[in-house]
Amino acid sequence: MARRTGAATPALAVLARAAVGHTVRAYDHDATAHSRGLAYGLEAARALDVEPERVFKTLLAEVDGRPTVAIVPVASQLDLKALAAAAGGKRAVMADPALAERTTGYVVGGISPLGQRKRLPTVLDSSAARHPAILVSAGRRGLDVELAPADLVRLTDAVLAPIATG
Repeated sequence: MARRTGAATPALAVLARAAVGHTVRAYDHDATAHSRGLAYGLEAARALDVEPERVFKTLLAEVDGRPTVAIVPVASQLDLKALAAAAGGKRAVMADPALAERTTGYVVGGISPLGQRKRLPTVLDSSAARHPAILVSAGRRGLDVELAPADLVRLTDAVLAPIATG
């Protein structure tokens, strides 16, 4: 998919095909940071010198057994009850990391909400709307993309809802 457009990842290929304005933000991923307790998203925020409120992580949960994408600020936690409600379900649980990788086509720590293997129900935390631009993974560790929240919503058919705590 990415090879046809010359994009480095499927996520960037989606942005190129849609002609959406964005900025690719690369940083040197520290392979030991996660094992030392630093979350991938917080590592990105620090390395890119961006407020953690503007850097969002992409998580895979299961709402009533259906894979669902949740996008929340890296300094926050996902509220599973709020996600279930926003997705029209009753119960949400975090997906197993191996399932998340198989379902999205990305590795944990580099899961992008864009360019996944198949389109999944997606919920973006409503705090994203407070910013003119947010950052999400561009599809691999050490690579983020900055774009308008409205463009992310449009490209993923996301629902905006308050799904983050903390």
